Amino acid sequence: MTSDKSVPDARSSRTATRDFARIDRLRPADSPRINGEDPEHIKLLAESDDALPPILVHRDTMRVIDGMHRLRVAQLRGDTEIQVEWFEGSDVEAFARAVQVNVTHGLPLTLADREAAAVRLIESCDAWSDRAIAQMTGLSAPTVGRIRARSRPDQQFAAPSRIGRDGRVRPLNSAAGRQRASELIEAEPNLSLREIAKRAGISMSTARDVRKRLNRGENPIPDKFLPDTDPDPGPDPDPDPGSAAGTGPSHGLRTLTLAQQPIEGSYISNLDSLQKDPSVRLSGDGRFLLRWLSLHAISGEKRAKLIRSLPAHSKVRIAGMAKYCSRWWAEFADDLEQQGRRDISKTG
Repeated sequence: MTSDKSVPDARSSRTATRDFARIDRLRPADSPRINGEDPEHIKLLAESDDALPPILVHRDTMRVIDGMHRLRVAQLRGDTEIQVEWFEGSDVEAFARAVQVNVTHGLPLTLADREAAAVRLIESCDAWSDRAIAQMTGLSAPTVGRIRARSRPDQQFAAPSRIGRDGRVRPLNSAAGRQRASELIEAEPNLSLREIAKRAGISMSTARDVRKRLNRGENPIPDKFLPDTDPDPGPDPDPDPGSAAGTGPSHGLRTLTLAQQPIEGSYISNLDSLQKDPSVRLSGDGRFLLRWLSLHAISGEKRAKLIRSLPAHSKVRIAGMAKYCSRWWAEFADDLEQQGRRDISKTG
């Protein structure tokens, strides 16, 4: 996999001035054409009296990038030299340029050629975005996305970010950047969006969205950026035969029968009311509390799916951590209730 940080652009040539090169020193193209050269096209070019444009050659390797049909014509004519333009760049960039120029002019690449080229570019530099590769290959971005999914189904070695057509690096998942931005906003409320975006490594629009979410008391990280806890949970385990309607002993999940129940309506209505309460959502501590309450607004069904998705070797340890958190919440609830009663007695 290459570490190239730039996306080749056919419009911004990385070539030197035109020159002449000896034909016997040139190497055949690393062509994106699956079936190689087209004899009929070579014959058609050879019959023309027009001067052929220079071929594009990778200076480091002397390999032809674009112009193999023109090179064959020169060989048929018995020429010993041919006019060239030199390309400066890596092997991957040279191949990408070959794809680009053959998409935009000359004998066009077939759909199969362009799809095969997309596979190779993804394998060589998966940091290039779908849109960038689409621009190189003449395919649509959704098509490149499907090709990427087929060629790398597990995404085990996928790059954490992508390089767009404009050369800017963007993370695939902005969760970490959003979390960092929320911490910056809490610590320095008057920080500008530009500075937040710069420090957190996110765009200004993402920084603005994080600030709006915090002001509403919401989680700064949207659900779509959170890990999928159960992409394919399969059927629920059968409840204990001796446990009807969730009563009696069970060797499975004790709350299986609760899994079908929605979150208690009063919890949702109270949470919604708090999120609209200026005295809560306009303070840093209040927004912190609202985020925690939102994170815990999980239905029994989602809870059961989450439990099934966790690795067996970690369940006991996570259970201990959950019990610790539950004790903290119980103590918090007791303290809050006592404080609330004292406040009421003072005002009453």
